[in-house]
Amino acid sequence: MTPPRERRRRGADSGSAAPRLALPRRGSVRRSQMITTYGVGSLIAVDNESFIVSGIDDAYRTWPLDEAPIIYEHRLARVLGVRHFRLPPASEDTSKDGVRVRRFPLWHSCPKCQSLQPVRGFNPPPGKNVCTDCDDEPLVPSRFVVACEDGHLDDFPYWKWLHRRNREDGATGHCGGEMRMRFSGQSASLRSILISCTCGVSEVSMEGAFRRSALTDLGVRCEGRRPWLKDAPAAFCTEAPRTLQRGSSAIWQPVLKSALSIPPWSDGLADKLAGRWERLRSLSSREKIEIYLMGAFPDDDSISIDAVMALLEAEQAEDPVEEGGEDANAANRYRALRRQEYERLCAGNDLRDKGRDEQFVCEPPVTGPAVLAPFGLERPMLVKRLREVRALKAFTRIADPESSSEGHEASLSLTQTDWLPAMEVRGEGVFVRLDENRLDDWAGQVAVAARVERMRTNHDRMLRERATDPADAPPSPATPRMVLLHTLAHVLINQWSLEAGYPAAALRERLYTDADMAGILIYTATSDSAGSLGGVVAQGEPERLAQVLRSALRRAGWCSADPLCVEARSAGANLAACHACAMLPETSCEHNNILLDRALLVGTPHDPHLGFFANNLGR
Repeated sequence: MTPPRERRRRGADSGSAAPRLALPRRGSVRRSQMITTYGVGSLIAVDNESFIVSGIDDAYRTWPLDEAPIIYEHRLARVLGVRHFRLPPASEDTSKDGVRVRRFPLWHSCPKCQSLQPVRGFNPPPGKNVCTDCDDEPLVPSRFVVACEDGHLDDFPYWKWLHRRNREDGATGHCGGEMRMRFSGQSASLRSILISCTCGVSEVSMEGAFRRSALTDLGVRCEGRRPWLKDAPAAFCTEAPRTLQRGSSAIWQPVLKSALSIPPWSDGLADKLAGRWERLRSLSSREKIEIYLMGAFPDDDSISIDAVMALLEAEQAEDPVEEGGEDANAANRYRALRRQEYERLCAGNDLRDKGRDEQFVCEPPVTGPAVLAPFGLERPMLVKRLREVRALKAFTRIADPESSSEGHEASLSLTQTDWLPAMEVRGEGVFVRLDENRLDDWAGQVAVAARVERMRTNHDRMLRERATDPADAPPSPATPRMVLLHTLAHVLINQWSLEAGYPAAALRERLYTDADMAGILIYTATSDSAGSLGGVVAQGEPERLAQVLRSALRRAGWCSADPLCVEARSAGANLAACHACAMLPETSCEHNNILLDRALLVGTPHDPHLGFFANNLGR
């Protein structure tokens, strides 16, 4: 990563412009972290400095496009309204420039002289972050920043916080003094962080700065600043600003959208046609399309008119019925994308019928699934080869960890771009599907419906509390089918992490749940060699899967936090689920570890028959 280029400085003794200084690298992160952890708009700490990752505007060249390879996933690109995706620049060894960053927060303090002011006030040399009055003492970036739910970010208003009593007395304007920050050392709490000013105002601590209304009570409003976007004007904002720690996870949460490469898009042909889709759609007949392809690819025999026509027909069939506004259409398209994946996972795709470029291979196991029938499982599918593209669509701030819905999405760029940052994962997985008839019978039980309704009510309340307008809050996705499949995926991942040697963070769930879908795909979630060693596929053989499922259910029947866990009467979106039994690393879960209840798997001591698998526990 490199900070933006500084302005040319004129020489002290002449009017000539000094040569532009070469800026050193400030650090490096893994390529995947530029999507999931340190994406656009996030804060990154490098040694004793703090930066914010800049936007993807082409004019600013934040992301050097010559170092960001293009990747294609036609179905996902159509859903997100872009032409293609780009991988972040590679590691320090192969990247010449890297992703640009900007210094943030701008307020710093000197631990030696205790001065607290914007970094320019210390007059540091170019490329350094030191106090020149204290023999180049390294400066400390502000621990506190201000953010709002619309994604805006700003420095903490230290002056207003310190002089709030003067403002209450009617004083206006700045005092002209110099502020200081010191630590009393009496405790590790905010009470030990003391702010003072040479104007003589009473010293105050940072205690109370994190109250939800602390800044609003001071008359501080959100200025609508977007420091990750160069030259971005301040946006009008009505959201209340809140104080956050610079390293808090609430500062930045990615909005990720993903898709699997499935036939007929998974053999590489769609990539060759990139940039030509609009022209192909405009041609009205097969003959015209064939003539166009002959002119565009005169020496490429691998592009057949039949395959191209199949892609065009598949694209047209994938468009859902457009209902509602733009947001509703986007949601419908994304649901249609999941449904297509579910249908392909159920149908399978034999490698013998495909070439070496095929990115999706899904086959049934050799042995029969009869051993799984008592568990209510259909025939599993072994996904021996898959490719997933995860795109960073936007990001949110001050996200509620117990909300599966996304808040206000902050943009990655000031102007519209035809690409988004993304990463691709190539690995393997196992697709498990439940018997829908048995599932419907179970979901119709009064006790099951009442338990899930309590979760849904709690989740709906949380969504309304978080929404700017409660009327616009999305409904909770909690249903008996969804909660059961979600919890089942978690207990299987935890069990495979013990038996197959995979860490839980290396596995990921993908849920297919609605009125016509009842399946889960568990697959490798890393982009390294751990994703293609065959260990996950081996777990999908019926005999082994039955053993693993039996062990997973036995472990789910007891938690080290019981009886508190299983008898929970929580007002949250989980019931019988905690970090000791059902929760996973956040990267492995699609729903932020909410809407989980292992009682729907194995029952409770008071109602053993509540669980879908209650008859498989040998009680």
